[in-house]
Amino acid sequence: MNTKYIDLIEQTFDFPQEEFKTENNKLFWHGINLMELTAKYGAPLKFTYLPKISENINKAKGWFQESIEKHNYKGKYFYSYCTKSSHFKHILNEALKNDIHIETSSAFDIDIVNNLKKDGKIKDNTFVICNGFKRDQYIKNIGSLINSGHKNVIPIIDNYEEINLLLDETDKKLNVGIRIASEEEPKFEFYTSRLGIGYKNIVSFYEREIATNKQVDLKMLHFFINTGIKDNAYYWNELMKCLNVYINLKKVCPTLDSLNIGGGFPIKNSLAFDYDYAYMIDEIINQIQQACDEAGVDVPHIFTEFGSFTVGESGAAIYEILYQKKQNDRERWNMINSSFITTLPDAWAINKRFIMLPINKWNRQYERVLLGGLTCDSDDYYNSEQHINGIYLPVYEKDNPLFIGFFNTGAYQESIGGFGGLQHCLIPHPKHLIIDRDEDGNLVTKIFKEQQKSSELLSILGYGEVTESKTESENLIKQEVI
Repeated sequence: MNTKYIDLIEQTFDFPQEEFKTENNKLFWHGINLMELTAKYGAPLKFTYLPKISENINKAKGWFQESIEKHNYKGKYFYSYCTKSSHFKHILNEALKNDIHIETSSAFDIDIVNNLKKDGKIKDNTFVICNGFKRDQYIKNIGSLINSGHKNVIPIIDNYEEINLLLDETDKKLNVGIRIASEEEPKFEFYTSRLGIGYKNIVSFYEREIATNKQVDLKMLHFFINTGIKDNAYYWNELMKCLNVYINLKKVCPTLDSLNIGGGFPIKNSLAFDYDYAYMIDEIINQIQQACDEAGVDVPHIFTEFGSFTVGESGAAIYEILYQKKQNDRERWNMINSSFITTLPDAWAINKRFIMLPINKWNRQYERVLLGGLTCDSDDYYNSEQHINGIYLPVYEKDNPLFIGFFNTGAYQESIGGFGGLQHCLIPHPKHLIIDRDEDGNLVTKIFKEQQKSSELLSILGYGEVTESKTESENLIKQEVI
């Protein structure tokens, strides 16, 4: 009888997969022995595997290049990383190894750009695309970057006043883009995006505010779909509307030469994940080419802004199952030694799914469970994943600890979770590792941030210097369930 956990996975999915395999009933991820990692550094544990960032960047660049050559497309492709997905220096350093460009969202982003320029990571020819609604400091920082001589700065105009505000900060040539206020999916609570300028108003806005201003050139049309690039009627309809705007603008604006198809690629959130990236890219290139050829205008250079696709699949987290609570005849709650609200906020805030697999005990029988976090909040749980109807894990044994991993968690979780700051119910943020490979392919691991201590949290709360007991420090992981 096939009743082991590995039987369940092999019967349900095509397994092993490119990044997942098992040896001696233990899980390996990108060749990393996760039980060895846990034994050395403890749990809860978060970590970032840097090589996956470069891998995904180069996959996308390869797909675009293949399609450009196939269609004899005359424009160029530029890969941009939107920093809001993860602002950490080790993330940007890895991404920028691959000749990419940057998209920013706020004033402090420009400070990061300046820091990376000093380190030689960002060059003078790196495009810095400045998105978002721009408050005073953001405007000033963009102007300062332009005044410093960085020519490839493209502020994306989000409202009618931003051009004049930017012109107050610089006497240099100003290259700008315009963001389209795209229509949202029918299921959204609102009809049109709050960001950008409406389809019907863009040409008149250009003619009124930009065409006669010799200091300003319109270079880019920015098109963003909140739900990302998907093969559905909604996406293709919005793309065609965007192309109509581009064509109409291009006919009156000779400086316009770029189209930014913002909106990211999905990332793997299940062992059953299936998405044809190459097909989608090829069809986008084909649609742009056909529309421009029929209208008799030059095709644009294409920019993408991939955040989650760049960094999401580089992140993972490991937890220990501390205890199992049998609340009734049907529900078994496996309590993790951390908090989902603290460490995977998207899981409870927007019901985002991640790949979840046990790290050990793959040869044991399995049971259906619910996963609960340590906080005294009823929302601190994770109750469904790739098995659709529930979570199945190896049977809980008090004297034989079970460890579980959540994978592809690298985008947004740290910033939304308040990395380094206050945490819900003061459950500390886990230790965070950075994992890389040397020139010979050997793993190189270092601690980026130790698990938070009581003294750090109490200091933020205004209690000043606090002496942390040795017992407390040693038992941060083994907290009692609230």
